[in-house]
Parts: sequence; structure tokens; C-alpha cells
Amino acid sequence: MPSAASDAARAPRIHCPQALAPGAALDLPAGAARHVQVLRLQPGALLVLFDGRGGEWRAVVQHMGRSNVQVRVESHDPVEREARRAVHLAVGMPANERMDWLVEKATELGAASIQPLLAQRSVVRLAGERAARKQAHWQGVAVAACEQCGRNRIPLVHPPLEFATWLQALASAPSTGGQRWVLSLDDGAARTLPGQDADGAVTLLSGPEGGLSPAEEAAARAAGFHPLSLGERVLRAETAPLVALARWAQ
Repeated sequence: MPSAASDAARAPRIHCPQALAPGAALDLPAGAARHVQVLRLQPGALLVLFDGRGGEWRAVVQHMGRSNVQVRVESHDPVEREARRAVHLAVGMPANERMDWLVEKATELGAASIQPLLAQRSVVRLAGERAARKQAHWQGVAVAACEQCGRNRIPLVHPPLEFATWLQALASAPSTGGQRWVLSLDDGAARTLPGQDADGAVTLLSGPEGGLSPAEEAAARAAGFHPLSLGERVLRAETAPLVALARWAQ
């Protein structure tokens, strides 16, 4: 007979942002309900819910309506699948759908947060309502990636910022320690990434297509960022930060 744990491992994972508690009967939010309906689940089907506050919840579908899905919340499993160290990405937004791909893969690899940046060489320019829509879209990409990969804590995708504005805010924020690295083509850049045993969180800065301008890289270094090279090959804007992330956030 399959165990309860194996049943839960095969059950669809659904993000449910409202607070969950054992024995609660609740209607899933509209987005989560649509997800369950698309899967054509029936009453009695097992779900795994997570609210982003830690751990995950076993739940059972109670009612499937045309516009609502009711579930009964059962037991809580405090399991976490986060990286052993927090890696915060600050990335010059690549063009077209590549930013979606970057957010998805960075979430799977364990990024703690993602800060989209508008740098001097950025192809993408966002402001106002369009920037807000993009941020909401990318946050949704991160949620979907967590549903797929098993993370129970969703990385925050920050609103897009101009590079200089972000760097100024970073300088004025209270120091939390940790390391700061900027991906660089400079011949003097370090070529060895610190291992997992290094202390503190990491903030990793990566440029858009064409990289950061010399002035931006100089400003980053003045703000305490150390130059880091990933080798002789020139990687795409959406690939380079993931290579470093894969080493740090395991």
C-alpha cells in the first residue's frame, strides 16, 4: 500500500496565500481554484498547499464548483527546501521572454530574491503601470516555479529600478553583512567563487545584454562589490547569474 508521504509526493502542489490551519474548510483563491479545475481533480483528490509562511499542508478537495473549489486542510509538514545561504540577485533585465526564463530558473535554483534593474545598456525600459504589470507577472512566474520545484517560500521579485536608484538605496539601507559580487569581464576579476562554507548572504549583481557600463561597474565596486569572472566564455545575460547561483544556493 502506498504511504501517506508517497501520496503527498505525487499530489499537485498549489500556492494558497491565505493562512492555513488543520481542519479548516476553505474556498481556494481564484487563481488556485482555476489551477485545480484545469487539472480536472475530483472530490476526494489529495492536494499539497503552501502559503509561503513555511512548510506545506496536506489537503483534500471537498467540492468542485463552476467557479469555486472547496478543500479541507489536514496535517502540516514543516519541511523546507531552501538553500543553505540566501543569494539575492540584482539583474539587468534581458529582453523578450528571457527575463521570464531567468526568474523561473533562479527560483528553482533557490534565489532568495530577485531585483530587476534598468542599466545604461538595457534594451528593456519599464516604468509606471507597465513596470507594475511586469513585476506582478514575474512574481507569478516565481510562484509557479515554487509549485513545480517544491519550495515552500517564494522569492520576492522587487519592482524594477534604475541601476543608480537601486545602488543608492543599497548604500542607505542598514548593513546586514554578507558578500557583494558583480559579474565582470575585467582581467583582474576573481575566478573562484566562495564555497558554501563562506559566511553570510550573497548579493550578486549582473548586467544586461552588453554588460554593465564601465561607470556602473566602478560605482558597484565603490559600493563594496567585488568583481567576479565566470571564465573565458561570454555567457548570455540570463545565463551568467544562474551559473553563480547554482554554485552558491544549493
